[in-house]
Formats: sequence, structure tokens, C-alpha cells
Amino acid sequence: MTTNDVEIAIIGAGFSGLGAAIRLKQNGFDDYVLLDRGHDFGGTWRDNTYPGAACDVPSQLYSYSFAKNPTWSRSYSHQPEIHAYINDVAEQHGIPAKAQFGTEVTHAEWNEAQGRWIIDTERDGVKGQVRANILVGGVGPLCEPNLPDIEGIDSFEGKIVHSARWDNDFDYSGKRVAVIGTGASAIQIVPELAKITSRLDVYQRTAPWIVPRTERPYTKLEHWAYKNIPGYQSAVRGTIYAANEATAFGLTYSPAALKPVELLCRANILRGVGRDAELRRKVTPTFQVGCKRILRSNDWYPALARPNVDLVTDGIERITPTGVVAKDGTIREVDVIVVATGFHVTDSPVFEKIVGSGRRSLADVWSEIGMQGYKGSFVHGFPNMMLMVGPSTGLGHTSMVYMIESQLNYLVDYLKTVRAQGITRTEVKLSAQQEFNSDIQHKLRNSVWVNGGCASWYKDANGNITTLWPGFTFAFRNATRHFDIAAYDVVRGARRLPAPDIDGTTTSDQPATVTA
Repeated sequence: MTTNDVEIAIIGAGFSGLGAAIRLKQNGFDDYVLLDRGHDFGGTWRDNTYPGAACDVPSQLYSYSFAKNPTWSRSYSHQPEIHAYINDVAEQHGIPAKAQFGTEVTHAEWNEAQGRWIIDTERDGVKGQVRANILVGGVGPLCEPNLPDIEGIDSFEGKIVHSARWDNDFDYSGKRVAVIGTGASAIQIVPELAKITSRLDVYQRTAPWIVPRTERPYTKLEHWAYKNIPGYQSAVRGTIYAANEATAFGLTYSPAALKPVELLCRANILRGVGRDAELRRKVTPTFQVGCKRILRSNDWYPALARPNVDLVTDGIERITPTGVVAKDGTIREVDVIVVATGFHVTDSPVFEKIVGSGRRSLADVWSEIGMQGYKGSFVHGFPNMMLMVGPSTGLGHTSMVYMIESQLNYLVDYLKTVRAQGITRTEVKLSAQQEFNSDIQHKLRNSVWVNGGCASWYKDANGNITTLWPGFTFAFRNATRHFDIAAYDVVRGARRLPAPDIDGTTTSDQPATVTA
């Protein structure tokens, strides 16, 4: 078994993990390793290769502020281009040399005696171990596919594919296909499959609100301006950011302000469905706009209106070896089942693999108190660990990259503080975490997510909104600008136990000096 000792270990090579690696390098932190189970950088944008995969945040905003891309081909980018962008940025900053791809993290546990994280890995069947003083979790919330618990699904004899594990070698042409789900992935997949399948059954539990997708190719003049006019691309980015940020007021503080968005969505339904009154009824949501994620598409409604597509709203009773049985008893024989039911966000299997002090995993802790942390970054009971895109950092209106960069500011200042003050152990105070989360829930009390009349993945098992940031993102940027050491219990100057000898023995440790 190979062992690697580093100061910092980063898990995940998507936007957050790569961003962390770049910012560490820029600030003189060179002793780190980046671990990822995939084959290159990209995370969500590497793994989701289904037909039609694209971003619903404008290209200019869905990119690093320190690595603007003047060559985006369209106003909204598609998966291949985003994936390529992330890998290009990694190359430009020399990060591939620090990355270990094809490396699955099977377990990560805080060792109190050694004062560091022991991270078990596996690569090509070979087990390894990384020992790090600080752990940065950049796995993200959209990494573990959520498979529906439907009776008989294991008995299906045809092909089953999840949207996040798409099989691009399989030929879907002429097949009878069932798509389960009508969320962000499904509304991109269905229009593409509808063009090539003999029959497409779309199983809808809840209709989403969908605004038109204002996507277009960039002109040669725009590309020239982005490359040659100083500040122009930053100005465009700022304008888009400000426009999106205005939506946050309605989502968090005054849902009535979202009425124009609802009217826009209703117009989109009329435009796409036409005179089919029954289909209009099926696709019109019964909850307030914004309660669930607002989606973007020009193709969804026309696809549902195609003669070879059937929108099923009766629910699924069970799955047989050859088809799907709806709750009204209708049996639809299919060759392929596409599962577009999203991800484990508040109950990710990753939480079971991360074990803090007292040998309690994130899953153990969050099953009791709900998914919560401090500033979406640190969690009481998990020393020297910072999560990227952690609890209460999700958004319903703008780019997560902005939130990621805010957290990167916090990470860098934390590391600088640790280095300057000789800190060897950092743990957020339980009182600080509780106060922070109480304030989050208070700010959410009038939000559309609480009062909009829907059930969503934004909520945990206790009914609390634990995934979303309330209000404006610039408030989060201000809150994470500096590492506020007063919110933490820290240890300075402690000696760690050395690594175990071959026979498993270790020498004794010296007492630590604890300060608040």
C-alpha cells in the first residue's frame, strides 16, 4: 500500500476542487494533492454527457472570474464546451501535475492522536493512503445519482441508464423509451430523444416552471470585443450578475415579486403546447414559481406535443421485466428506461465515508441535526476540514461559481491564518454553527421555498431548507471575505504523533496548547 503525506488533500476535481488547487498554488501553498475518481477535471460537467446537456446560467457568469473565456461559442454553454474550459484552465495553471485521477476515496477519518486526516484510496484495485493535515472536500452535491425506489425496477430486462451515467455507445434510435423525471436533466434529454425514438413515455410527478431559454451564438464582433476591449467582458459579466441577483429578492423576501416570472412561464407553455388543453393542464405547475428550481427551455413543451411522446402523470405503480405499469393500471412496454431523478443531495453516500472526531461520520451527525455547517464550509466535530459547496450555499437564481470563489477567499485566509499563527487544529464552535444556522432559517421564513407549496430536494428529512443560501450572493461574499477565527476553537503548537511504524506501534505525543 502506497502512502502519501501532504499538508492539504483536496477531494474532487470539478469547479470547486480545481478552484481550490489554483488558489492554493497562487498563494504559495504547494504541498497538496488533488484526488478524483474520474479521468480528468470537470466533475459534474465531465460525468453528465447525456444528449442536450447544457448550463442554465449564462456563459459569462458560469466561469472563474480569474479565468474569463472570451471564446465561448454561445450565450449559454453546453457540456462539452464547459468540460473543455475546465480542463484548459487546469492546464494553464499547471494543476494536472498535482492530480491523482482514477482514485476513489473509500474512507476519510480524522485521527486525533496524529492531528491529521487519514484518507484511504483505491486505484485500479490497488489500495493507498493519503495523510493530510487539512482536508478540503470538493465533491459537490451533484455527484451521487439518486435511483428511484420503484417496485420491480431490478427485474427490468431492458436497458436502464441514469442521466448522470449516460451510455453514449448505445443506440436509442427506434427504441421505446420511458423517461422517469421532469427536472433539469429530463427537460434537456427528452427533446433530443423525442427526435429519434419510436415512442417516448415521460413520467411526471410534478410539473416544473420553465422560462424561455435565451440562448444564441456569439457574433464575431462580440468575440473581438471580449478579446480586445479592456474591461468589456467584466462589464458584461457584472451586468448579467446584477440582473440575476434581482431575482433573489423575490425568492427569499417577497415571492409576490416573482409574478412577472410566472407570467413568462405561462406564456412559454402557451407558445409550446398550443391548443391542447389537456396537455396544458398537465404541464402547468400547482405551486408557486421559484418553490422548485426554475428551468430554462424552448424545446420541452414542443417535444411533449409530438405524436410519438406521451406525458404520463398517473404515477408509477411498478416496473415489470418488459415495461412500466402506471397507477391507473396502464402497461407500457419499453426497451429502455432513462432515470432522470437527480442526485443524493441531503443524503449523499459520501457523508458516510467522512468520519470526524469521536468516530462519527457526517451521515451520523447530520441524521440528528440536519445538514448544517458554518458558512457552508466548516462543520463542528470535523477538525481541519473545509467543505466546498457545503450546507446552505446552493442557489436558485445565479452562478454557483460565484459562491465557490467566495469560499475560496475564506479557504485561503484560513490557511494563511493557520500558517501565520502555527495552528494545528481548527474546529468551528458549536455555538457559532448553531447561531449561523438559526439565522439562515430565520431569513428563510418568508421565502418561496418555505411557503410556495411544493416538496423539493432543497429540503432535508426534517423539512428544513438546508441546501440554499437565503438572499443575495454578495452577502455571502462579504461573510466569507476573511477567516473569523473567533468562531473557532484552535490548537497552536501541538506535536502530532508520527506515523505508525511497520509493527503498528507509535511514540507518545506531547501535550497541546489550546486557545479559543
